[in-house]
Amino acid sequence: MDNRALPADAWIVDALIVVDVQWAAVSGARAVPGAARLLDRTTDLIRRARSSGALVVHVQNDGRPGADDEPHTPGWALHHPVEPGLTEAVIRKTRDDGFEGTSLGGLLAESGVRSLAVCGTMSEMCVQATARTALARGYRVVLPYDAHATHDVPAAPGISEEIPAAAVSRVAAWALGSEAEVTVRAADVTFAAPASWS
Repeated sequence: MDNRALPADAWIVDALIVVDVQWAAVSGARAVPGAARLLDRTTDLIRRARSSGALVVHVQNDGRPGADDEPHTPGWALHHPVEPGLTEAVIRKTRDDGFEGTSLGGLLAESGVRSLAVCGTMSEMCVQATARTALARGYRVVLPYDAHATHDVPAAPGISEEIPAAAVSRVAAWALGSEAEVTVRAADVTFAAPASWS
């Protein structure tokens, strides 16, 4: 079944995964293009997920020494304030995939999550890797096209011209295949508490 044609009322999820929305990625000279729009969308998604009782998971990348997101440096900090508790958590990672070597899978299973929306940075790396594993584990995955971002791919002389960030994001999403729902706007995603919490 091609989920890309589902009606808007089908875009109900019980968890929001916010991938690497850290200061290094969304501020300063190395911010992703369209960072302000990304922050607007992720802020709204988080607000609505919280108010609906959905699980909110902030995935935070621990960069290598000297990287913009090296742990405990200003760029590593999460941009969005976290409201710790039973319905909100921070998962730290060292790889692209938010599931690899972390407790994300266990948290989703324990919470009874069946469907999730993924947003954040970078589209073709951590966002895609996390969404792909979620699909492989049987979760329904919504990837709002206007709530993930990345950088331009630089030109490779003699091979290709620069690829704009927006094109990279779209291709990264579509590369997930027909099981991921990638044509929905962030504003159309709705949330509900996981069934096990009801």
